[in-house]
Amino acid sequence: MNELTGNLLVVDDNEAKRYIIVTWLRRAGHRVTEAATGREALGMVAAAELVLLDVNLPDMSGFEVCRLIKSAPLTAAIPIIQVSATAVEVTDRAYGLTQGADAYLVEPVDPAELIATVTAALRYSRARQHAERTVAMLTELASVTLSINAAETFDGLAAAAAAGATRIFGVETILILEMPDGQSRRTSARPGIPGTVRRGGPPGLAARVAEHVLGTGKASAIATVAAADWLGLMPDTTLRMDVYLAAAQTKPGRPAAVIAVDSAGMTGAEGRQILRQLAQSVALGVEALRSSAEEHLVALTLQRSFLPANLPRFPGMEMAVRYLPASDHAEVGGDFYEALSWGDGVLVAIGDVQGHSLLAATIMGEVRHALRAFVSEGHAPLEITGLVNKVLRRFHPGVITTLCLLLADPATGELTIVNCGHMPPLLVAGGTAGYVGEGGIMLGLTRHEPHVETAVLPIGGTVVLFTDGLVEDRIVLLDDNLEKLRAAAAESAAADTEAFANLLLAPFGPREDDVAMIVVRRTS
Repeated sequence: MNELTGNLLVVDDNEAKRYIIVTWLRRAGHRVTEAATGREALGMVAAAELVLLDVNLPDMSGFEVCRLIKSAPLTAAIPIIQVSATAVEVTDRAYGLTQGADAYLVEPVDPAELIATVTAALRYSRARQHAERTVAMLTELASVTLSINAAETFDGLAAAAAAGATRIFGVETILILEMPDGQSRRTSARPGIPGTVRRGGPPGLAARVAEHVLGTGKASAIATVAAADWLGLMPDTTLRMDVYLAAAQTKPGRPAAVIAVDSAGMTGAEGRQILRQLAQSVALGVEALRSSAEEHLVALTLQRSFLPANLPRFPGMEMAVRYLPASDHAEVGGDFYEALSWGDGVLVAIGDVQGHSLLAATIMGEVRHALRAFVSEGHAPLEITGLVNKVLRRFHPGVITTLCLLLADPATGELTIVNCGHMPPLLVAGGTAGYVGEGGIMLGLTRHEPHVETAVLPIGGTVVLFTDGLVEDRIVLLDDNLEKLRAAAAESAAADTEAFANLLLAPFGPREDDVAMIVVRRTS
């Protein structure tokens, strides 16, 4: 159908006059349906693009029919041309226009004038519909872009983009991405079906499909691909018709994002440009996630390089250690642990540098190395915390660190606890469990006031040092999680140290913060 023809509804109770008007319209290329009453017209109007409406109808006036059509949301945008041989006064024409008519013709009307008026009304209606559709698509594009930028995972981004493309264009959509592990991932969405469907693909699929559109040297492009060619690229696709294919990459050599859309949903240059912009938004979102993942991997590798690869062995003591980063896409924190010989005993340390960043991990490494240096010089635990506090205040003013030192004598089981604002150690012995050594002021402040406490670890007893990431939660009270940990420790006391460490972590599931934990058991 071209711009000048459409589906028209002619409403007139005079059969002869209706025949003449319908004949003129059909000769001009329009498709016409007819109605003789207002009620008939109201039942047929939803399928029309334009209505020619006589004012005098047997069951109701054309003015009332016009008002009812224009007051219904589904038909309000349909243009109406009122026609009358009797209501021809200025007041009649003005009243018809106030009831919603887009034009008013007085009979007898010249065929050329009728066709020209119909053409003008159709042209204006289609221009308005096109503008409204473009605005709706751009509004949805903005919403989808926000969802893409807010996605924290590749799968979340792909689902947001595929579902959003289907909402924009109203047809089936397939998004193809290359995952960080080199595998291809296809995510599809269909109108009327909630959610998305994920499918795998061979390595290089996204690059191969993108090359069909981008060629060489292009950052983004869009092209029409015939069904046969599309099936050659994607033999097992569920989209088995002509498609519009958009591809984008942030820079040469970076993985491309590819979006395939059923061609039935693409109307005009604006739609093609919106699809291209969506592909660019996906490519930028994927690049941001990749950069974040790569930066996190570098920071996590650096952080773990600061931590002991293996704990030393001490006669009469068994140890187990756990370190769990919060998630694959979170920034690294400053959690650290250490176990060193000190005289005839063992000094166990655990701490947490304020913040989550590469800087926090770097300062953590400095604090740990300073701790090792002060231990090698023979300083007592209380002196060590004071020296570490001076290091922080001199080289990293404003940075706060918690630290807990535990000096254990394997021969006697005597424990000396020096706590600087850290979570208290958990002492498990004799079938019971309780916290000891709570208190003290964090390091990095002008005041240095650790809490010092002694306790005894009997043979078979266990002491657990952990960072706050294990028990802190936005939706659970800290005291409740501390009690959960205490109960788990008492119940699992008979397990070997490695199993015991796992049993302490099990009740908490994935954590929002990094977790470090050392389990120390006196064996003899």
